[in-house]
Amino acid sequence: MSFNKILIANRGEIAVRILRTCKELGIETVCVHSEADESSLHVKLADESVCIGPAKSPLSYLNIPAILSAAEITGAEAIHPGFGFLSENQEFAQMCEKWGLTFIGPNTDCIDKMGNKIRSKEIAVEAGCPVLEPIRVKDVSEEEILSAVNKMGYPILIKAAAGGGGRGMQRIDEQKNLFPAIERLKQEAKIGFGDDTLFIEKFIKNPRHVEVQILADKHGNVIHLGERDCTIQRRYQKVIEESPCPVLDERGRKEICQAATDLAKFVGYDSVGTVEFIYDQDEKKFYFMEMNTRIQVEHPVTEQRTGIDLIAQQIRVAEGKKLEITQDKVKFTGHAIECRLNAEDPVTFLPSPGKIIHYHRPGGIGIRVDDFIYSGYTVNPFYDSMIAKIIVQGQSREEAISRMDRALKEAVIEGIKTNRELHLRIINHPDFIGNNYATNFLDAKLK
Repeated sequence: MSFNKILIANRGEIAVRILRTCKELGIETVCVHSEADESSLHVKLADESVCIGPAKSPLSYLNIPAILSAAEITGAEAIHPGFGFLSENQEFAQMCEKWGLTFIGPNTDCIDKMGNKIRSKEIAVEAGCPVLEPIRVKDVSEEEILSAVNKMGYPILIKAAAGGGGRGMQRIDEQKNLFPAIERLKQEAKIGFGDDTLFIEKFIKNPRHVEVQILADKHGNVIHLGERDCTIQRRYQKVIEESPCPVLDERGRKEICQAATDLAKFVGYDSVGTVEFIYDQDEKKFYFMEMNTRIQVEHPVTEQRTGIDLIAQQIRVAEGKKLEITQDKVKFTGHAIECRLNAEDPVTFLPSPGKIIHYHRPGGIGIRVDDFIYSGYTVNPFYDSMIAKIIVQGQSREEAISRMDRALKEAVIEGIKTNRELHLRIINHPDFIGNNYATNFLDAKLK
C-alpha cells in the first residue's frame, strides 16, 4: 500500500516539515488550519487546505470531528498528527481507524500502554528496563504517602500520570510542601489531562535528560537511531538538544540504546518513537522516564547525524512496509545541536506575538532551519510560542557550538521579541562549553 494523499493535522513548523517530505514522496497534502492560521506557511504550501474552526485549539486543532470531516471531503487516506495536539490521543487514533483512515503513528495499544506514566513504568520493569520505583498517589491515605516518601527521602518529584511536555510536575524538598503540592497538582491534572492520578519518584540531584530515537515497523523489526541529550530545559520544557550525549561513553551509549530497543520490542512498537531516560551523572546510571509515541520536536538532530528522514520512515511504516534499514547500516556522523527559537521575551519569558517586519534565516555549511514564519507574517497568541528551530552539524561538538553561535548571530527576526539572546548566552557559557551542567542549568547558571 502507498498513500496518494495525506492530511496533516497540525500547524507551524512541523506541518511544513511533514508537507515537504510528502511532496518529495509524491504524496498530495491537505493541511487543516484554524481561522487564525489562514496565512500560515503550511496553508500556502499545501495542495489543499481546510479551515476547521476558530483560533482556540479545542475548537480547531483538537476538534476530532472537524479533522475527520476534512479528511473525508478531500479524499485523504491517512492522517499525520505531528507532535502535540492529537498526536498521542488514543481516541483520535481509534476514530481514524473507524473512519477507514490510517493514523500515521503506532498502534493504539502502544499509545494506551505508554501514554500513562505509571503504567509505562510498570511495563518498563517487566521489560527489564531500569526504573525509579514510583509511589502511586491515588486511593491511599496521607499516612501511607508520608511513610513511603520518608522512606524514599527528599528531594522528590511529583508528576501527573497522564501529563507530558513538562506539565504537571513539581519538585518537593521538605515535608511541609508535600500535601499542598499534591492537592494543587491533582486539580491541575484533572483540568489539563482529565486524570488526577499522581505519582512520586526520587529526584535525581545531578541529572541529564537523555532520550533514544526508535524506529520500528509492523513486521517486528526495531532499531535505534542513537541518543539525544535534552538536558538544557526551562520548567521541564526542552530548550536545546544535541547528539550524541556528551556525558555517555561508548559502553553507556550501547546500554541505554539497547534498553530502549528492548522496551520497544517488548510493547510491540511499530512507528517512530522516543524512549526517555534520566541519567544520574554521579552514579553513572540511567532510569526509564517515559515513552513518547510520536515524532519529537528535536527529531532533526537525529536526522542530521544519520541522514535518515524520520517522517519518510514514519510514512513508510504506516503504509505497512518493512524497514529498509538494519541496525548495522545506521551510520552516525559528527555532532548536531538544535536551538528552539520562541516568540517570547528573553527575560520574562512572556509570549511576544505580533507582526514580523523582517526575517532572515541563517545559512551555510551544516545549518538547517525548520520554520513557518516569513517577513510580514503575524505571530498569533493562541498557540505554542516556538516559531523556528535552528539545527547545526559539525565534525565535533566544539565545531557545532561555534557554528550555532554563528547561525544565531546571523538570524534576524524584527518586529517581535525572541529568545535568541538566551540561546547565545547558553552556548557561550563556560559550563555548557565544558559539558558541566544538569537540568537545573538555567536556574543555577543564568539567573
